[in-house]
Amino acid sequence: MTLAPNRIRARLAAGQPVTGCMIFSWSPNVVEVAGSCGIDYVRVDAEHAWRQDAMLEHLARSAESAGVELMVRLDRDNPYLIRKALEIGAGCILVSNIRSVAEAREVSAAGKFPPQGNRGFSNYCRSGRWNGIAPAEWIQWSNTEPMIGIMIEDPAAIDAVDDMMGVDGIDFVNFGPADYSLSLGLAAPDRNEPRVADALKRTIAAARAHGKHVMCNVPPTPAAIARHLELGLTLIELGNDLDYVRASLTGAVSAVGGTA
Repeated sequence: MTLAPNRIRARLAAGQPVTGCMIFSWSPNVVEVAGSCGIDYVRVDAEHAWRQDAMLEHLARSAESAGVELMVRLDRDNPYLIRKALEIGAGCILVSNIRSVAEAREVSAAGKFPPQGNRGFSNYCRSGRWNGIAPAEWIQWSNTEPMIGIMIEDPAAIDAVDDMMGVDGIDFVNFGPADYSLSLGLAAPDRNEPRVADALKRTIAAARAHGKHVMCNVPPTPAAIARHLELGLTLIELGNDLDYVRASLTGAVSAVGGTA
């Protein structure tokens, strides 16, 4: 049994952009199909989706078979979920709505074994190959290969973003324009609103200063992708599975209507 290097970490180290897709359907088949399209990761939502069961292990197996990393988004206030996601083999975890340096440190500590953090030990799990790998080797791999990210979704986080990016163990940040818009009092998400756009730029600048990376969901058009790459995004999330299903099916139904 072997422990593979993290695909996202390797591409970022080589100066290459990373692409992914959000999977709302929680379907192992969709994960396999998405992985076959050439992306680097699939992000499964365990923040808004009400799922805390064995399906996440099935998604981890599908991601591994497709050669992509599994990223799992988790709620902020349950640090034990970080350990559980890593134990099943998630290559990345992403914790929502982190607003302070203290909260960022708690996330980092929950994902690392001592002395870097306070993660509890058991290698009788899928990531540890059910005790099939020497504990010291697995601990070393666990502290260096899986990636830990936090979400910026509130103006309080922007006020502390430079210090947050300096926290050891935090590898990347995901800027969430939708929740950031609502936190400003806007009636609906608006990524182009000047204060929202400025917050993304400030996040990118802080991340660059500390050698960290920035991720954001980007409209899957050439113009939008090029603009965000130029801004300095290194992880480009290209929509989600349900939107692709909706767009494809809507187009197909329209085509039938146009021929009737």
